[in-house]
Amino acid sequence: MLITDPVADFLTRIRNAQQREKADLQVPATKMLVSIAEILKAEGFIVDFRIVEAEPQKVLEVDLKYVNGVPAIRELKRISKPGIRRYIGYRDIPRVMKGLGVAIMSTPLGVMTGKQARQSKVGGEFICMVY
Repeated sequence: MLITDPVADFLTRIRNAQQREKADLQVPATKMLVSIAEILKAEGFIVDFRIVEAEPQKVLEVDLKYVNGVPAIRELKRISKPGIRRYIGYRDIPRVMKGLGVAIMSTPLGVMTGKQARQSKVGGEFICMVY
C-alpha cells in the first residue's frame, strides 16, 4: 500500500488507537517514524516501541501509554506537510504548551525535539507538535 505521507499516517494511527483505547499499534517502519517514536518514548508519551521483521517490510510496533485510563497524548498536530513544507530557524521554534508538549524537528543533525534544536542552534523542518 502506497502512503503519500507516512508521518501523518503514523500520527493518525496513534490518535485513532488511543480513541479506541488500544494497547499498541503497528505501522510500516521507516527511519523517520523510528526517530519520531524514539522522541515520543524519551519524552514519556509512549511506553515503548520495537521493530519487527516482517515480509515484505519491517513493522514498527508502538505500545501506547495511558495514565489512569486517559491517553498520555492529548493532541498530535502535523505542521509541515508534503504540499506545504514548513522550515523554521532555531529562534522561531515554538514552546509547545509552555514546555509541557514537544515540537519535533527534522534538522541537518537528525530528528530532534525543538528544545534540542534550540540548544544546538539549528533550524529545520517543523514536522509536528505533540502534547
